[in-house]
Amino acid sequence: MTPDHTLNFKYMSSNQAFTPSDTSLRGVRVLSVALNLPGPAAVMRLADMGASCTKLEPLPPAGSLQGSTSDPMGLYAPHAYAHLHAGVKVVQADLKSAKGQAKLHALLSKADVLITSFRPSALKKLGMDWNSLHARYPSLIQVCIVGTKGVGAEIPGHDLTYLAANGLVNGLNLPATLFADMAGSALAVEAVLKALWQRARPGRTLGKGVFHEVALEDAAAYLALPRHWGLTLPKGSVGGAHAGYAVYACIKGRVAVAALEPHFAARLAEVAGIKAAKPGQDVMLLPATHVKLSAFFAGLTRKQIDALATAHDLPLLTIA
Repeated sequence: MTPDHTLNFKYMSSNQAFTPSDTSLRGVRVLSVALNLPGPAAVMRLADMGASCTKLEPLPPAGSLQGSTSDPMGLYAPHAYAHLHAGVKVVQADLKSAKGQAKLHALLSKADVLITSFRPSALKKLGMDWNSLHARYPSLIQVCIVGTKGVGAEIPGHDLTYLAANGLVNGLNLPATLFADMAGSALAVEAVLKALWQRARPGRTLGKGVFHEVALEDAAAYLALPRHWGLTLPKGSVGGAHAGYAVYACIKGRVAVAALEPHFAARLAEVAGIKAAKPGQDVMLLPATHVKLSAFFAGLTRKQIDALATAHDLPLLTIA
């Protein structure tokens, strides 16, 4: 494989028929050197908005098969890698070599946006720190994805550690998805859109490059706000205290119940035959109501619950 080889996507069918969902960013050229999930997920969304996206990856280890990738995502989840890179042109080069640097700068000379996910010290070694790039490409937008802002940007971390730092890891169970990574990717897209608007603004920023740093820990902190407000704590209305906002077992499945608003809660109580002991009592906050609803749903099939939800206009979703 030559250092400037374009990655072969023959085994990645999702890349063969890519069509953006809109053309909002048509004409915007994005270059990414970001690996793993947050950066590629951001580029995936930008490509879906019509941007022309290119990703420059390091060369895979010597002896790798044609079409191999050095991106960790491509190694442990090739199907996810394929999805992330649909509509993205992937090229490879050794950025530590003169030829690789030439390839990088050839791409940068045509780019509007650069997305990175390296530590600041690594960017500086590769000549991709903001000061170096802004001097050479004064109109370039750079969005740097880091773990934590400031000196923490040099400390290794991952989605799990950023969630844990913000109280979003309970017990020994892993979170259901990679919340910090995906929220971070959304913040990176937001940063790109904000920078494009800033660069197009008349006045101080017209035509000038813009730098934004996106921290995954900040993304986790944003997601954690409802918990810090107490909403999702055990005593919170969406943390277990409200019987109308919970998951219950049913016959051969479960049901997610989201009857939180008063009119939904009242309707659910009526359907389940639950009555207040005294006027004005909020039965959904009583422990006994959890027990009654648990018994109510335990005797119903998913099909019966689906029919009940439709007939009474209730926010219920059954799960296999």
